[in-house]
Amino acid sequence: MKTQKTNATEFGRSRKSAILAVSCMGLFVVGLDNTIINLALPSIGRELGASVSNLQWVIDAYSVVLASLLLLAGSVGDRIGRKRVFQTGLVLFGLGSLLCSIAPSVQLLIVFRMLQAVGGSMLNPSSVSIITNTFRERGERARAIGIWGSVAGLSWALGPVLGGVLVDAAGWRSVFWINAPIALTAVVLVARFVPESRADRARSLDPIGQLLVIALLATVTYAIIEAPQLGIRSPWIIGCAVVAVASAIAFVRYERRTDEPLLNIGFFASAPFSGAALIAVGSYGTVAGFLFLNALYLQETRGFSPLSAGLLTLPAAIMIALLAPVSGRVGGNHPRIPVTVGSLAMAVSSFLLAQLTEHSPLWQVAGAYAVFGLGFGFINPAITNGAVSGMPPSQAGVAAAVASAGRQVGATLGVAVLGSVVTARIVGPVSTGFVAAAHLGWLIMAATGLGLFVVGLSTTGRWALRTVQVFDEPRNGRSGHLDPLTVRAE
Repeated sequence: MKTQKTNATEFGRSRKSAILAVSCMGLFVVGLDNTIINLALPSIGRELGASVSNLQWVIDAYSVVLASLLLLAGSVGDRIGRKRVFQTGLVLFGLGSLLCSIAPSVQLLIVFRMLQAVGGSMLNPSSVSIITNTFRERGERARAIGIWGSVAGLSWALGPVLGGVLVDAAGWRSVFWINAPIALTAVVLVARFVPESRADRARSLDPIGQLLVIALLATVTYAIIEAPQLGIRSPWIIGCAVVAVASAIAFVRYERRTDEPLLNIGFFASAPFSGAALIAVGSYGTVAGFLFLNALYLQETRGFSPLSAGLLTLPAAIMIALLAPVSGRVGGNHPRIPVTVGSLAMAVSSFLLAQLTEHSPLWQVAGAYAVFGLGFGFINPAITNGAVSGMPPSQAGVAAAVASAGRQVGATLGVAVLGSVVTARIVGPVSTGFVAAAHLGWLIMAATGLGLFVVGLSTTGRWALRTVQVFDEPRNGRSGHLDPLTVRAE
């Protein structure tokens, strides 16, 4: 049975607004689950007897699967229908959430989190494709994608606050209950408002590239998380490192040779696009590490309840909510401003966090969180805008998917790296040894913010824009397929 193609230009403003709202619902629940669980980690650890590395996996199992499958899910949606994939993702996400809420062990909780992520991976790229198919005019599409990006940042910001309220009121399992009604409501609204759409010419699937991505991310994450316990000379850690390096090399070589790759390596010849990808990894690595360390600091070291800990993160959430729309407006004409301001603010806040002690006044803690929220509120919308503006309009969906994958890769590495750095340095109980151990972690975050400042500065100037023009030219007889070696350095 063929799906009838709907002309998106026939939609009225109210129908388009409904489609955008439903698309953002799916994105919101996926982003929320990245962070809502953070303030539940101490409770999960106590009830299920989980170690710090187990808690890292509760977060990273979700983000690894998301990062691994985002590009594949986008291709499948283009082929069999974006609406169908979006609805399937909602159902799987809701089912995974219900299973997480009844998990009897931390091992099963990790498995169910992976099922959640399989569903979540279908929501992100499908929502972008639905939006780009609905909003055809360039300025209208840019505003819609800006709203979409702001919702992503807001979901990350509200997660700790909402998580603290739920854990304090009903226990850690309640953080998963909220997903099922949202997913069910979204399924109904998608059926009512969202038209089916497919790509005019769907890309072929790339199973080899997909397997290499999974192998790379899984082995890197395992090696980083488990190295403090097993030791860097463990055969498991060495084996993972070898597989990761081999997978990375094989992925680049294979993707450059295949006609329809999972990820066209030539895309990275566009400096704004490459900069947006790096900023996505670095900024989300920093924010994921911030949320993970923050949960341990406030509850284990300071002894705050989940509700109090969640309320203390409210300054960050407020700043993100207020500044994300501002960033979208400013970044449309001056893309360098939100990136540089945001990265510097994240660096400053991380340095301030490195000064915290077991007895720091709450105004100092809240102030550091507010500065962090200022930075993330500015930088997050700029990621999607930078990725999309760094590619031809025909590649907007791919650009946004790569930016989203970069966000999840960053979230995975942030928890893995910073969690392992802190775990390896803790002497004695977490309650007394965390502050000294976390000092290096906060400084790593500050250095990352400074690095993002340099990346943002160098990929938003005139030279960077010229690389977009080079990319937009047809190469090798195929428009949009670019061999990066053919690009002349400016």
